[in-house]
Amino acid sequence: MKLGCCLSLFNIPCRLNYIHNRIHFRFEQLITHRSASSTRISGIKANSFSSSSFIVRERQRLHRNNIMPDIKKELNPLPNFIDHRLQLWDKFKADYLKGIGSKIPETIKITLADGKEVEGQSWRTSPFDIANGISSGLAEATVISKVNGELWDLERPLEESCSLQLLKFDNEEAQAVFWHSSAHILGEAMERVYGGCLCYGPPIQDGFYYDMFLENEQVSNQDFPVLDTVVKSIVKDKQPFERLELTKEQLLEMFDYNPFKVRILKEKVDTPTTTVYRCGPLIDLCRGPHIRHTGKVKALAITKNSASYWEGKSDSESLQRVYGISFPDPKQLKEWQKLQEEAAKRDHRKLGQQQELFFFHELSPGSCFFLPKGTQIYNSLMTMIRDEYRKRGFNEVISPNIYNIKLWQTSGHWQHYADNMFTIDIEKEQFALKPMNCPGHCVMFSHRPRSWRELPLRLADFGVLHRNELSGALSGLTRVRRFQQDDAHIFCTPDQIGQEIDGALDFLKYVYGIFGFTFELLLSTRPEKYLGDIELWNEAEKELANSLVKFGQPWKENPGDGAFYGPKIDIIIKDALKRAHQCATIQLDFQLPIRFDLNFIDDKGEKKRPVIIHRAILGSVERMIAILTESCAGKWPFWLSPRQVCVVAVNPLLNDYVVKIKNLLHAAGYHAEVDLDSGDTFNRKIRNAQLAQFNFILVLGEREKEAGTVNVRTRDNKVLGERSVEQLLKRFKELADTKSLSSEDPFE
Repeated sequence: MKLGCCLSLFNIPCRLNYIHNRIHFRFEQLITHRSASSTRISGIKANSFSSSSFIVRERQRLHRNNIMPDIKKELNPLPNFIDHRLQLWDKFKADYLKGIGSKIPETIKITLADGKEVEGQSWRTSPFDIANGISSGLAEATVISKVNGELWDLERPLEESCSLQLLKFDNEEAQAVFWHSSAHILGEAMERVYGGCLCYGPPIQDGFYYDMFLENEQVSNQDFPVLDTVVKSIVKDKQPFERLELTKEQLLEMFDYNPFKVRILKEKVDTPTTTVYRCGPLIDLCRGPHIRHTGKVKALAITKNSASYWEGKSDSESLQRVYGISFPDPKQLKEWQKLQEEAAKRDHRKLGQQQELFFFHELSPGSCFFLPKGTQIYNSLMTMIRDEYRKRGFNEVISPNIYNIKLWQTSGHWQHYADNMFTIDIEKEQFALKPMNCPGHCVMFSHRPRSWRELPLRLADFGVLHRNELSGALSGLTRVRRFQQDDAHIFCTPDQIGQEIDGALDFLKYVYGIFGFTFELLLSTRPEKYLGDIELWNEAEKELANSLVKFGQPWKENPGDGAFYGPKIDIIIKDALKRAHQCATIQLDFQLPIRFDLNFIDDKGEKKRPVIIHRAILGSVERMIAILTESCAGKWPFWLSPRQVCVVAVNPLLNDYVVKIKNLLHAAGYHAEVDLDSGDTFNRKIRNAQLAQFNFILVLGEREKEAGTVNVRTRDNKVLGERSVEQLLKRFKELADTKSLSSEDPFE
């Protein structure tokens, strides 16, 4: 039977699958599809693909019969609004250049990062000119500049004497700029392929995305190859990023076709002018800055697509979101892809189900069901923190889960956070589930007069918290609606701030050392809009800086990024895959004591205002479990493992001894299980225990039974040999007490 006849026996999906699997007909490869993983790479030559005449004829036949959809192509002609924008751009740019040309240049001094000064001309000399004057290599490697602490386009003329920093891709701010510019490249490609209304296109922690409104159309990963093709052409063209500052009226005229940009201009822009950037035919409302030109992006991968809502609100328009990642070197993209492959294997949602730790259910979105073994991990983390609380002088409290909204109005959270709270009407009064513990702790502090002798008062709370996260933002254990955290609030005097910050830093160093995390420290200082006395702010920032210096770890200042109520120390941890997470927090708060009128009587009998230190080490316990699951790839360290020991007999006649050993270990407080399944061979039982990630497998035979011993091996099949039960228990206690990350080492 001919293949064509054979195909006619199948239904349409089967027919397409047959083509795909049997003759390697890959629809995407016909338009330079790079791989089968939905990640396509621009800047790298596509795999060669030679299609037979049969495939061509079959494809034509499927199209004729409306079985296969048309391949997505770049629009020709492009939408009319693109020409409309370009005409206005040319008009407005001519006015801008005329204005620049009329400015009289003056000699200015530019101070470089090393303190060296160079001369330039205002309105003529750009940061790129300065970099190129030092070396062409430096100029090409620089992603963006900083002028007087402000990010600045490399080719934007300097306006006055200034300090200048040249940032490469290894700088976080430079990465954000690079990915923001890459988002514009993606946005241009999306306009040229779909012709919809672009919305937001920001950089994110690991790449970027762009949202687009499409009427009666959806983005599909089948479209990625054509987007890749357009991206390649954009990069090849080396389109310069150009900046214009325009009035709101000019911008409303330029973007009158796009209701989303009009909303942004009318609702978000509160200044007479703002900026737009152009690369090629794309002109977008944007604060910038950007890289010099699109050719600086040497490798770009479109990673995934999804649906989203305008500004994340489920009652707003549905948008199409496309994600990407990019680098200045193709090697960096390959390294990133390897990490993503490893991350996919370690995904906590997958491992959580495989190891029967936790799961989610549609009946309670964003609230995790922790199974017995997941609960063991949860409780072990909380026990570790509780043990440290006792040593470090914290007092654990239990506070209500639900409060009258008057509490949140007093704290100020209602005015700024009400949309993220679950509210309930009770007897004509409005109540809300607590999203944080601090206001309740203020009530605890103020319920009776306080003396200076009680300070510092350290209140710790594992209370359940609820935050009304948007459904689209929920993501496994990393973004949930119901969670607990190792929350603590320290009420102290201003002169006790230093010692309490020292203690908090030591606490996090101890805990993160157990997990094997490295971390970065940032001192976030007074923002532009702050509350309180500036002298108190200055003193508090000085105390935090002194504590960081004393701590001995490298740290950076993060100017203007403190909370409105006080400066803070941000702690960024790095896991086994070098991914960054923010879990711990140390924040000073001058405002809650004022809002709740908190006071204590000092040693002179006068009323004084305390300072509050917000402090968490694990942060959300749920989020920490997600990070730990992925960091250890489900191979839990012994002290935290829900499967510490599996006891296996060489033959069923020894099952009584197996149960005896298991009970003895269980009585000693360890998570021990037995495998008595008569349907499995001895070797299969060993393998099952290793795959289930039991730290130790105890093998019991006649010899071990007679001697009252056990034969020990690890999940990595390392044989540690015959040991007495006493030796085993001693080793287990060492591993539990030291919280060692490894249990593979031989017994002493």
